[in-house]
Amino acid sequence: ARPIADPLPSSLTLIVSNGAVERGMDGLRFAQRLLDRDIARTVLDSTRPFRHAAALVFDRDADRQVMFETMDWEHPGRKAYWARNQSLIAQSVPLEDALVEDPIQVMFNGGVEAMRALVEGLRAASGAFAVSLTEYVHRDFSLIDVTAPGATKGRALAWRAAQLGIARDEVMAVGDNFNDLEMLEFAGLPVVMGNSVPGLLERGWATTGDNEHAGLADAIRKYALSADTSHSS
Repeated sequence: ARPIADPLPSSLTLIVSNGAVERGMDGLRFAQRLLDRDIARTVLDSTRPFRHAAALVFDRDADRQVMFETMDWEHPGRKAYWARNQSLIAQSVPLEDALVEDPIQVMFNGGVEAMRALVEGLRAASGAFAVSLTEYVHRDFSLIDVTAPGATKGRALAWRAAQLGIARDEVMAVGDNFNDLEMLEFAGLPVVMGNSVPGLLERGWATTGDNEHAGLADAIRKYALSADTSHSS
């Protein structure tokens, strides 16, 4: 989508880790919403049976950005991530010893049903943190991000739009999973990818193609670079 997005009048802002960090393409941070390390420690302590699926993510420029205690990196859902980011990943036993600073998030990953059970328990205990779920049912793989209370894609998008003086009804958001829901609800024009989870496709929002067929680029071209404001699919 970059060749399509580059002509847009505003410079690109990257909202990463479900809204915990916002930065420009040059790496300059606009916002950083870190999870208190004591809360992260409490989350790790309360989820000890899932330690094999847990990691800490830090906002660091070099190595040791992702810390784990024990994890099977040969798992089909993790293998490609390991191959791309191995130089940024390190081990800490126990994982709590890595909490020498506030992390971006506590992350869990694993099978869909196991992660659904875990996210239910986390949300029941939340208040001091936010919980986001991303599911890939066809791969039987899910991600859970435990972040600071204000670190969500929706709140991050709202904050950045206000910083740039952009009204809510001028915002388009494109998403495909549960962790995009708050962001899509904020936007004046929510657009759902063709490969989205059913819970988003059922909302009646505008749709675009899937990840394999330049769906994001098509949405930008149709709604942001043209005069089409009908919001129809």
